Amino acid sequence: MIDRLRRIQHARSGWYWLVVVAGVVVGEVTAASADKISDGSGPVEAPRSLLDLPTMHPPQSLAQHQDQETTNDTACVPESFKIALDIGHTPQASGATSARGVKEYKFNVQLAKQMESKLIQGGFSNTTLITARGAGRDQLRMRVERANALGADLLLSIHHDDVQEIYYSKWKYGGSLRNYSDRFAGYSLFVSRDNQHFDKSLAFAKLLGRELRAKDLRFSAHHAEPIAGENREIIDSGAGIYRYDDLFVLKFSVAPAVLLEAGIIVNRNEELELSSPERRDQISGAVLAALKEFCGAFDRRPN
Repeated sequence: MIDRLRRIQHARSGWYWLVVVAGVVVGEVTAASADKISDGSGPVEAPRSLLDLPTMHPPQSLAQHQDQETTNDTACVPESFKIALDIGHTPQASGATSARGVKEYKFNVQLAKQMESKLIQGGFSNTTLITARGAGRDQLRMRVERANALGADLLLSIHHDDVQEIYYSKWKYGGSLRNYSDRFAGYSLFVSRDNQHFDKSLAFAKLLGRELRAKDLRFSAHHAEPIAGENREIIDSGAGIYRYDDLFVLKFSVAPAVLLEAGIIVNRNEELELSSPERRDQISGAVLAALKEFCGAFDRRPN
C-alpha cells in the first residue's frame, strides 16, 4: 500500500514524484499518475523502479534520500551564488508617481537596499545592487552590461507598478491634485522567452510567486486587461507571472532574469503598505526563501 508521494526537484532531471511504501522509496511516477494516486481516481501506470533511472540510486529510505540531496554536488552554496539586484529606473527617469506624489525610483531604492541586507544576512553575500543614470535605452544597456560583467547567476529587477491612465481618478493631497487608482492592487512578475535561460527564469519566478502568496500577498492581473498598453499573456496565474519578451533587461541578461513589480503605488492603501519596512521585509523574505530553493535546484553550467 502506498504510504505517500513526495515531490522532488532534481537538479538535472526536473520534477518527479517518489512513491513511498513502508517508509522506503520504491519508484517514481509522472505528475499525472501522482494526481490519480492522490485522489483515488486511478488507474495509474506502474511506478518505474529507481534502478531504471540513470541519475538516481537504488531504493532507499526517505532519510537516506534526504541525505543524498543534502550532499548533492549542486547543493546551494549561498556565498558563491552571485545575485544582481537591479534598481529599476534612475534619478533622471524616475518611473511612476505614487498617489501621494512620491517617485517610483525612491520605492525601488528602498526595497532593493532592504532586500540586499536580507539576502546578505541569509548567506547570499555575493549580492550586488545595479544602478544606472540617465534615460532611455542607454541606461537600460548600462545596467545589463554591469549585471553581465558580474557573471551573475540570477538577475532580479526591482520595480513598483502603475495602471493605465483610463483608470485614474483625482484627489487632493499635500495641496496638489494627484492621480490615483484604488481599482487594482498586488504584485506582478515578468519573464522573457528571449532570455537564453528562460526555463530557469520561469522556475525562479514560480518559486518567488509561491513565496509571495504564502505571505498573503496577492497578484494583480491588470496587465492582462484587453486595453492599449496592456494585454499581456499570463503564464502562471497562481504564481502571478506574465510573459513580456521585449523587456530589455530580461531579454539581454546572460543570467536567468525576472522583473518584480512589488505592488501598485497609485493605489492609496497599497502605497502606504509598500512604504513600510514591514512590507519590504515580507517581500525580501520571500525572495530569500525562493533563492535558497533555486540556488540548490539548478547547477550553473550553460544549458
